[in-house]
Formats: sequence, structure tokens, C-alpha cells
Amino acid sequence: SPCGFYTGFDSDNSSGDFSEANHKVAEMLDLDPHQSNRSGKHNGETEIQENGIKRHRTSLPAPMFSRSDFSVWSILKKCIGLELSKITMPIVFNEPLSFLQRITEYMEHIYLINKACSHADPLERMQAVAAFAVSAVASQWERTGKPFNPLLGETYELTREDLGFRFISEQVSHHPPISAFYSEGLNKDFIFHGSIYPKLKFWGKSIEAEPRGTITLELLKHNEAYTWTNPTCCVHNVIIGKLWLEQYGTVEIVNHSTGDKCVLNFKPCGLFGKELHRVEGYIQDKNRKKLCVIYGKWTECLWCTDPTTYETYKKNERRGGEQKKSKPSEDVIKSENDEADDMPEVQDTVQFIPGSKLLWRINCRPPNSSQMYNFTSFAVSLNELEKGMEAILAPTDCRLRPDIRNMENGNMDVASKEKERLEEKQRAARKERARDEVEWHTRWFHQGTNPYTGTSDWLYSGGYFDRDFSDCPDIY
Repeated sequence: SPCGFYTGFDSDNSSGDFSEANHKVAEMLDLDPHQSNRSGKHNGETEIQENGIKRHRTSLPAPMFSRSDFSVWSILKKCIGLELSKITMPIVFNEPLSFLQRITEYMEHIYLINKACSHADPLERMQAVAAFAVSAVASQWERTGKPFNPLLGETYELTREDLGFRFISEQVSHHPPISAFYSEGLNKDFIFHGSIYPKLKFWGKSIEAEPRGTITLELLKHNEAYTWTNPTCCVHNVIIGKLWLEQYGTVEIVNHSTGDKCVLNFKPCGLFGKELHRVEGYIQDKNRKKLCVIYGKWTECLWCTDPTTYETYKKNERRGGEQKKSKPSEDVIKSENDEADDMPEVQDTVQFIPGSKLLWRINCRPPNSSQMYNFTSFAVSLNELEKGMEAILAPTDCRLRPDIRNMENGNMDVASKEKERLEEKQRAARKERARDEVEWHTRWFHQGTNPYTGTSDWLYSGGYFDRDFSDCPDIY
């Protein structure tokens, strides 16, 4: 989410009761600030490849610390009966990215949007869009760190000429926390936008984030618009054992031009973990005729086949016929089986149905990913602050947040103090606005109606890339 499952914890409503935990973090970690930048390169230096495309960084300046000395339960037990959005979690449970940067991870598999744009057949376009919707949650696999809650008015921009898009997001509301985003193809071939506000529930052993808000993808050449909402994200073992994550619920992708619909069922784990990570669904036309069946895992790959082949295969399976399995990669099996208590054992990966077409396969993570909060290569590059960037970024951009920057560099005690300072500054600003009866005005997005679903949505007002940042708020 990306659900960013703890989003909403770091509230400026917090009484600050839990902040002493933040100070203990630095003492326990005993990090040497002089060793924080292990990359050997200055944070701002960017290599240029021979073909003229910038090479983005491949690792973080400092490795992550161990969370094994900390118990989420020691924090949460003080919170029974409290609303989760009023709790400040110690920084040790964070990852060094803002939730706005986490949302940007939707764009990691942008090649699927390009594929959708290139197809003449609407069924193939829907298949590519369905794969894109599934790939958007794939980066969350094993990402159990909490992204930083964006401050009200915080922004994040990303332009990737090599990937052909630019992206802008803004935290448009603090209570409830709402993040709005807008992205466009540099070739004017697509627009992708939406707003996300996860509704959190604490179930004792797990935390569930139900993502509210509509996601819209417009393929301009085909004059088509697709809308959907993300599945529910749940993090298990928040009290004891190894944290693990599942996505479940039904995702309906509607093509508003043709009436085609893709219904994807993200299956809950089930007894013995039989259904863990599974996605199964179908595409139907406006007359409800099934055009194809989609199956796979959101942590691995997605296939499609025609409904008759699928039904025949399933019947055969029920009779106990011999099934071919796609050969899973060893690291997938290891990571799915090598879990702690209460983590269901998973022996199989995706069963391949002969004649199926591959729609999407997850990217390999960098070899040092486990020392970097299980980031993908794309995620590693998101908080990179290149030389000369500060001069052109909005002063509200996440890359300029001192708490995230210090955490990334391994300076945990400074990061913890900065986080507290920023939350206090946000509280004070809100009190001042209340006293002067001044309303908060968003800068780059406005509240409106989604033109396709008719529901309330946050829409991009335009103008960000003109770079007039004169009236941006001072939030850091």
C-alpha cells in the first residue's frame, strides 16, 4: 500500500507518551555516526552511463539496524482502546521513506502501462492493466517497516526520463491521513492518479489496513479509463514472532469505455497457508461473458489462460490428475517456508496451466535487500538526493525531511529527535491556525469528483512543474 500498514500511527494528536522509546533506540543501537555512509560515494553523486542515462544508486548509505531488541507489543499494550491514529511509534519500526515515496512504488512496473498503451486489442490492454494493479502491491512483500507519516503539505516528485514518466504527490489531509498523487507519461500517452487513505484496525495479533480511495489510469491514445481500489493489507505477529504480511479482498478493475471488467480475488492465507499470496480472477465483457482467467501470486507472477482450458484443468485436478508445476526460484520457497511461529508453511508456488500466457513476473531484489529494509532496486533510489537537486525541488519534498535523511544515514538518535521536532512543529502550526481561524489550503490538488466513478476524489490542479514554489508552507 502500497498500504504502508502503520500509516496513521504518527499523529500530531499524540500525547508524546511513547516518545521515550525513541530515545532508548539510539542508546541500544550504539551507532557510530562516522561510519554511517558506507557507500563510498557522496550521497549526491550520480553516475552517468555510456548511453547518457543516469545510473541511480544501488544501496543505501547505511545498513538497517536489527529490530529484534524491540517489541511492538511494549508500545501497543499501552494503546488498547485508543484510536490507532493517535499513537506515535518509535522510529525503530520505520523504514527510511515517507508514505508518499511508498506510493510512488506503483511506478516500478511502468512497462506494463506502456504495454497496455501499445496493444490494439482491448482484452490485451485489460490484461496488462490487471498485471499493473497486482504489481503495484508486490513491492510490499516482506516490507514490514512502517513508512514515515507525511506531514500536512509534504510533497514528493519523481521524474524518470529513462522510464518515461513524472510523478507528483501531496499530503492533502492529516486527519484522516490522505495522500493524493498524479503521474503522466512523458510521451503524453497516459495519466495515472488517485488518493489513498488507509483505514486501520488493530485485531490484537494483527494490524489491518483497508485502503480507501480510487485509483484511475487513463490510456490517452485509446481514450480509455480504468478505475480500481487496492486490496486490504494485513500484518501478522505484531506482538510476538516474525512479522509477515498478506493482501486479501476483491479488486474490481473497470474499463469505463468498453464496459469490460476484471475481478481479481486476493485470497486470504487459509488453513496451512494453502492460499497464501494467491490471486485468482477473470476478465469479462459488458455482457458478463468470461473472456479469460487470471491466476498467480502477487509475490511472484501472474498468468492468464482461456476459461475452457482453466475449467478442464481444474476438473482434472479434482480427479487427482498429475499437475505440472512451474519451477519456483529457491529464494521464494526459502523465504516463504523459513518463517516463525504462526506463519503458515507453504510448499508450493504457482501451478502452471499448460498454454498460459505470462502477464507479469516480480523483479529480482538487489542481493543486499535484506540489509536495506527489503527494498527493491526502485525503492532504494527514491530518497536519493542528487547534486543540484535542492535548488529545484519544492521545499516540502520528502527528500529534504531531516528525520528520514538521518535515519537513512544511520544517525538514529538525531532522526528520532528530528521526528519529534517535526511532529511538535506540525501540532503548533495547527493550533495557530485554529486560533486565527485560518483554513489549511492544499497547494497542488483540490477536492472534486472522479469523472468516471462519480465518487469524491482529489484531483491534480496542475502547475507543479512550472516550479513556482513561492507560497509553499514551511513544514521542516
